[in-house]
Amino acid sequence: MKKTYKIEVDCANCANKMENAAKKTEGVKDASVNFMTLKMSVEFEDGYDYKEVMQNVLKNCKKVEDDCEIYLK
Repeated sequence: MKKTYKIEVDCANCANKMENAAKKTEGVKDASVNFMTLKMSVEFEDGYDYKEVMQNVLKNCKKVEDDCEIYLK
């Protein structure tokens, strides 16, 4: 399953940090962040609850960029 989320981030470098943090999160198959559109696309591993995984993605992103935001649906 793949979902797209609206994000808030200050710069392209910060967006890259968020992307890398999301990719390292358990349950994430792949992730990409587009700074120009302020969107994050996440593809989830089979067998994982995407809502739970996204809570962990947000926590991991906050570790590398504490003022970022992901608007979870």
